Amino acid sequence: MQVTTGRWTDRRGCQGSGSSNSSSSSSSSSNNSSQTLQGNRGCIIMRSTSKIVGSVFSCSCHVFQESLLSSASGYSNYRGILNWCVVMLGLSNARLFLENIIKYGILVDPIQVVSLFLKDPYSWPAACLIIDSCLFFFYSIKGTISKTTGLILHILNLTSMLIFPSATVLTVTSMTPVGGVLSLGVYTVLFLKLYSYQDTNRWCREIRQAKAKRMTRSYSYMYYFVFAPTLCYQLNFPRSPRIRKTFLMRRLFEMVRGNTHTHWMVPTIQNSMKPFQVRILYIQVPNHLIWLIFFYWFFHSSLNFVAELLQFGDREFYRDWWNSETVTYFWANWNIPVHKWCLRHFYKPMLRRGINKFLAQTAVFLVSAFFHEYLVSVPLKMFRLWAFMGMMAQVPLAWFVGRFLNGNYGNTAVWISLIIGQPVAVLMYVHDYYVIHYGSTT
Repeated sequence: MQVTTGRWTDRRGCQGSGSSNSSSSSSSSSNNSSQTLQGNRGCIIMRSTSKIVGSVFSCSCHVFQESLLSSASGYSNYRGILNWCVVMLGLSNARLFLENIIKYGILVDPIQVVSLFLKDPYSWPAACLIIDSCLFFFYSIKGTISKTTGLILHILNLTSMLIFPSATVLTVTSMTPVGGVLSLGVYTVLFLKLYSYQDTNRWCREIRQAKAKRMTRSYSYMYYFVFAPTLCYQLNFPRSPRIRKTFLMRRLFEMVRGNTHTHWMVPTIQNSMKPFQVRILYIQVPNHLIWLIFFYWFFHSSLNFVAELLQFGDREFYRDWWNSETVTYFWANWNIPVHKWCLRHFYKPMLRRGINKFLAQTAVFLVSAFFHEYLVSVPLKMFRLWAFMGMMAQVPLAWFVGRFLNGNYGNTAVWISLIIGQPVAVLMYVHDYYVIHYGSTT
């Protein structure tokens, strides 16, 4: 009898030693009995004693594969790295927060926030103006009149919603710029909602939906539409089954937390006013960060908070605009409520009337440019047309990027336009307002 020992490795990398007995007698060779080899990790391998003749048993432990961080690996679960980034960002911001508190103190206290909306604590023009907006909605759904008369009154009502608040903001001396922006923003949203309300009811009458008339006369349903995070009216909105309290509190915390960015931005903005021409490139970064924070605060936290309270089911307030390879894609995906309104009530009706796509897109940018200028120039009580020209400049920029750039180059061009273009327009208004009210910056 011959005994053979050796080392072996299984496919899982387990290693061990074993022995085998080989008999030269005929009775042992005809038996073909098998023995069990056990490794130090509990790996069991069955081998025939007639086939193990002193050789070392080994299995392959390598296969062709890419490293996880290589793009060819197809690996996409980086949640741990994302959590690490959040932790590092939180620690860095905590350090900056403490440094700013020690160096500058509390820059934005509650009294200062209230002063942005009120010059006189006994005069609340912005609040009164917002409350008066309810009258326009009551007027729009009161009574039964003919089609022609209703159209004329509807046009007068919409026109009044733009003229009345702007005249009030321009004439009332106690109106602050922030209060004016808030008031005009509310009236602009109501203007778009009423326009959609009239269009939708007209479409319903054209296809003879009898129940549409009964549903639109409900004050409660109308006020649900007023407060719902949408600009487009329809007879039945999608509703979520219940209010998620955890989700609601998380959005509320984000809304409160988003306001603390002023501790980082205010010193830079204040120090950059003199000289403005030298530091304009320096303050574009904090201005752009404010815009990004505002996007998350408004389109994700605030709109989701309101939608959860009202159980509004459609939560698509934005899409992946950060991956935009064209300017047109960015404007169609960063503000979905406005995009849906423009597409439904302005762009497609023009296409149905035979207007080509380029002119229709230009008209959409023209209307958007008007409202941008309306929301900035009237509250500041100065007309510089920076916002209007900035929006209209998007038309040739969209053509250039779509024609000559694509892929990463197009996405880079979009980001450059956001970092440089939008902050410059805002800062030009800030600069002119500072010069008018506080003197020259030289």
